[in-house]
Amino acid sequence: QVQLQESGPGLVKPSQSLSLTCTVSGGSITTNDYYWTWIRQPPGKGMEWIGYIAYSGSTYYGPSLKSHTSISRDTSRNQFTLQLSSVTPEDTAVYYCARWSSALQAYEYWGQGTQVTVAS
Repeated sequence: QVQLQESGPGLVKPSQSLSLTCTVSGGSITTNDYYWTWIRQPPGKGMEWIGYIAYSGSTYYGPSLKSHTSISRDTSRNQFTLQLSSVTPEDTAVYYCARWSSALQAYEYWGQGTQVTVAS
């Protein structure tokens, strides 16, 4: 059973950088055809897709956040990390990591989510 667990600060000040890590157990982040994804849900709004890092290490970001988003990985720790620079209160959200299966064309596994609040 694959499990994903988000970790990071719950509170970040405006203009600072946010870093969240997703630790994966039960499966390798380098296994073919899986895409390790970050998604968020601002309060009162729908889900917003942020981007992914693929099994190959390639990355892709959604256009709305592309300019201040970076996703990286540490294969030795089986983790992948989201970094958002210059955050604003609009980045307040519950952040989720998830695994997308290209074979199933679906998200198979999700983390429980972590609340991040951007406030001074």
